Amino acid sequence: MLLPIGDDNRDRRSFPFVNYSLIILNIFVFVFLQIWGNNIYFTFSYATIPAEILTGRDIVTDNQLLIDPLSGQAFEMPGLQHTPIPVFFTLITALFMHGGWAHLGGNMLYLWIFGDNLEDRLGHFNYLVFYLLCGVLSGLSHVFSTLFFGQDLLTPCLGASGAISAVLAGYVVLFPHKRIYVWLLFFVFAVPAFLVVGLWFLFQVSNGLGALGGEQAGGVAYAAHIGGFIFGLLLVNRFKKRRIHPLKDGLPEG
Repeated sequence: MLLPIGDDNRDRRSFPFVNYSLIILNIFVFVFLQIWGNNIYFTFSYATIPAEILTGRDIVTDNQLLIDPLSGQAFEMPGLQHTPIPVFFTLITALFMHGGWAHLGGNMLYLWIFGDNLEDRLGHFNYLVFYLLCGVLSGLSHVFSTLFFGQDLLTPCLGASGAISAVLAGYVVLFPHKRIYVWLLFFVFAVPAFLVVGLWFLFQVSNGLGALGGEQAGGVAYAAHIGGFIFGLLLVNRFKKRRIHPLKDGLPEG
């Protein structure tokens, strides 16, 4: 599998402080609020719960006693917790939480590689709005696909993946031929962005189709990934920073 490890940033003109702030905030939430992913009570309070979004009300469930099929050991799994904010805001708070180090690390790697160039082209404020808006829309994609395909409406959904999917879509629209450095086996190759992102999207679609109508594959909300990507494709040009052309805008050339 191709693993992106960097891209060509020679044409970037601004410092991506919004993108770096998003990365720092995600890490801060995971380490200090989720306590390295061990604070299930916090996570279940601020994750997106499809049933809560659909009904507009907070849902609290009892703890469950589960049995590990391998060891036979019993352990208690916390139920859904009280959400101290309006439940619709969890579509945003869920964007800054992750299920584990691998989940966080993979998302932040993609955000670090692809987000800075998109912020440079959209502008700092537009990039932030684009990121959050597409993140919310990706969450709604997951909610309504969960309802449509009869999946568990009480399963929490969290992670920046939907928003980052939109970043990938925006990147491939604006920089389709930019070189992405990928690691494969023991070698590093430079590959066009449209190929890297295209393969990533095909993987999301193929795995997402396998999850439809049943349990989510591997606990991954593929509908959020696909929805975020589609909304990113549709919206990125609306957020693109207008470039000034001296002759067209009646300005003197310097």
